[in-house]
Amino acid sequence: QVQLVESGGGLVQPGGSLRLSCAASRSLFSINLMGWYRQAPGKERELVATITSVPSTNYTDSVKGRFTISRNNAKNMVYLQMNSLKPEDTAVYYCNAHFLLENYWGQGTQVTVSS
Repeated sequence: QVQLVESGGGLVQPGGSLRLSCAASRSLFSINLMGWYRQAPGKERELVATITSVPSTNYTDSVKGRFTISRNNAKNMVYLQMNSLKPEDTAVYYCNAHFLLENYWGQGTQVTVSS
């Protein structure tokens, strides 16, 4: 199993930045695929970004050029740097680990972009 704990969410003005962190309970050297998802009120959970152990990255179109996903396997951490934030980025952000054919989720961290 994998436990994931997100942190770093909060309230930020449009155009601002936040860095989300995800701490994993087991070594990331054993987990190939990590990702960030988000869920806005009344909407389904959607993929934001993924990163493999290579590492290679993938982003949903709406965040390309603004968000950067990274990982530090030695610290068992995954990050999401979010710049040029927009009101439509407001959501609960979840960390995800795909390990041994199972998906694991953190409890989520709220990101609110508002003036």
